[in-house]
Amino acid sequence: MKAYDRVRRATLNGALLMAGALAMVHPAAAQDWPVRNITVVVPLGAGSASDVIARVVMDQVAKQMGGTIVVENRPGAGGTIGANTVAKAPPDGYTILVYGALASANALFKKLPFDALNDLVPVIALGQQPLVVVTPPARGWKTLGDMVAAAKAKPGALNYSSAGVGSASHFGAERILASAGFQAQHIPFKGAAEAVTEVVAGRADFSVQLFATTLALLRDGQLSALAVSADKRTTSMPQVPTTIEAGLPANSVYPFYSALYVPAHTPPTIVAKIERETAAALRAPAVQAQFGQLGVEPMPMSREQFAKFFRDDVAANLELVKIAKIPTQ
Repeated sequence: MKAYDRVRRATLNGALLMAGALAMVHPAAAQDWPVRNITVVVPLGAGSASDVIARVVMDQVAKQMGGTIVVENRPGAGGTIGANTVAKAPPDGYTILVYGALASANALFKKLPFDALNDLVPVIALGQQPLVVVTPPARGWKTLGDMVAAAKAKPGALNYSSAGVGSASHFGAERILASAGFQAQHIPFKGAAEAVTEVVAGRADFSVQLFATTLALLRDGQLSALAVSADKRTTSMPQVPTTIEAGLPANSVYPFYSALYVPAHTPPTIVAKIERETAAALRAPAVQAQFGQLGVEPMPMSREQFAKFFRDDVAANLELVKIAKIPTQ
């Protein structure tokens, strides 16, 4: 046997032995998880809906598991920066993503540095919040029908503000436009606060935003609420009808949801444990009480059910992109 062949065979045998050893160690490592701190990445800013929900839930999970969970905000590029961090992280259960409706929307954009459908694994839904159609009180619209009538009377004259292209407020508004059959100019901003300010100032005709973002302004009379983009009225302002009650079809509904994702190839035993511990946290009275104060509604689903929900959401957004001709390049 030539020296080259002996070295080659020895190297191959060594690699096979190492692979076998890793295969035996891997299940044990997964079984022992976690043995160090866990990082939960929120790809949005501090105080955002996903950030608040993540901190409420992860605080309870940490108490249950007796470990430390660090919630880290990595905003930027509509959530892409933080999501990419998790998508490219080692699949060992120590880097988790809290994302939601934005994940399904961003899955459509071709310039993402990761594949939202294949590089991230949906684990469990945390909760959802309804979006609300808000307008300046000076417009005088009392119902969503009034606004739609005004838009159709002068096609293309209305505009709406959003938290940016691909944001929940962008897609929520486009759902309204597609369902009601009218057009409006899109004015994107870098965040929800700026988009809402435009409506308060009267420079934007309407916006579709989270109730949590607009509730104080609605109660102060600085904004008017025409409808909630949900399948039922919210307890925060039960007098506001849903978009369906306002006469729009069911596809007008676009609630904002938050959920947990892990990198693809994370061991199934770890994924199952994350799901189990999070589900227990969501049932905790303290978490449910805080969710009630925030207007967050539960989304009880198994991992399989949520994975289907996520795929269906991506498909619905893809259809919306085609109808609204939203650029995805």
